[in-house]
Amino acid sequence: MRNPLADALSIAREAGALLLEHVHGPLQIREKARRADIVTIADGESERLIVARLRDLYPQATILTEETGLHQGAAQERWIVDPLDGTTNFAHAYPLWNVSIAYERDGELVAGVVYAPAMGECFAAERGGGARLNDEAIAVSTIPWLGEALTCTGFYPADFERNGAQFAAVSHRAQAVRRDGAAALDLAYVACGRFDGFWEFDLHAWDVAAGTLLIREAGGTVTRIDGDEAALDAGSILATNGKIHEELKSALEV
Repeated sequence: MRNPLADALSIAREAGALLLEHVHGPLQIREKARRADIVTIADGESERLIVARLRDLYPQATILTEETGLHQGAAQERWIVDPLDGTTNFAHAYPLWNVSIAYERDGELVAGVVYAPAMGECFAAERGGGARLNDEAIAVSTIPWLGEALTCTGFYPADFERNGAQFAAVSHRAQAVRRDGAAALDLAYVACGRFDGFWEFDLHAWDVAAGTLLIREAGGTVTRIDGDEAALDAGSILATNGKIHEELKSALEV
């Protein structure tokens, strides 16, 4: 029987190496359906590599990817892939970008990898097996209240009106708020204690799957922004060290 975490790690590293070859080259950037939502030739090449490797190793599995959508397969196992999370950062050689791969069996997240090649950091989690960064165990922070917390969020510039009130509310209460533009990596940073909390609207399964497992295995809490039970298709996420969860949720109720 194959080891999904080991396979995800190997494939993520291969895709990351491919992306590093592109980061300073011509990227053929184009916008998707909205302003500032961009895709590059590197996104597509990374996705094709990942899908090909997964199809070879797991020929019956469903694969869900950001760029080409659903690759139909068996209902009981699904791979969830963002071949390049943080494309705008990547296009500007700003190193906060990553490859995100998660494996789900019977509706439960089993393995997740967030690999940030430009930072030399690989986050990995296995259900019931904890979370690690470059083979060292990680855990969420112990910050006890929002006033001492470093938090993070994300949104497209055109969506400031939808997000501005929450950004301001948390800014008034937290020690600081960051906006890094790579949701999977932001979640990994919550898992390892760099951020104490993260929230974002309008996300997809490929944005949150691997990061959700990382945070759970690192001892954190993940829900929707309104506090309801987390789901990969929920459309919003609130992820914290657990200690500031209710306080951050309350701050977002504006």
